[in-house]
Amino acid sequence: MTKVSQLTTLLLFAVTAAVVAQKPTHMPSTPHVKGSAPANKGPETRGAESAEHLKSFRGIAAKLNTTPAALQTAYEQARATNPKLTRGQFIAANMLGQNLGDKGITTDKILAGLASGKSIGKTLQSLGLSDKEAKQAESKADRDVKEANKAADKAAKTS
Repeated sequence: MTKVSQLTTLLLFAVTAAVVAQKPTHMPSTPHVKGSAPANKGPETRGAESAEHLKSFRGIAAKLNTTPAALQTAYEQARATNPKLTRGQFIAANMLGQNLGDKGITTDKILAGLASGKSIGKTLQSLGLSDKEAKQAESKADRDVKEANKAADKAAKTS
């Protein structure tokens, strides 16, 4: 049953990415945040940043059987709920959700714990893992992410 829910979640992300990609984007005429960012930052810079963000999801997307675009869209949606969410936390939550799905621990539950202000370790403990199990799960997820990124880098160099 957990495999079905994981596949359903990933399919939902893919469909959402396709729908979002078809909507036109509108750039605001005035910046919402006043800060150190230059006001003349044009679309070509945003495109480069966007391409770099997609590239950062390339390895893990293959490991999660989805696309970098779908992960980017899901990350943006998760950031709307939790503006403090980092890319690393998002990637770790997805990897942990896949690795621990058989224990009823999902990506959404981990992201909810992060949104409430808990760390990933404390979130995993609140979902029923012991301190030792949580640390082992985090270590395995970190290794899996590193392996996925190395595999993606190797594939990019050979193609």
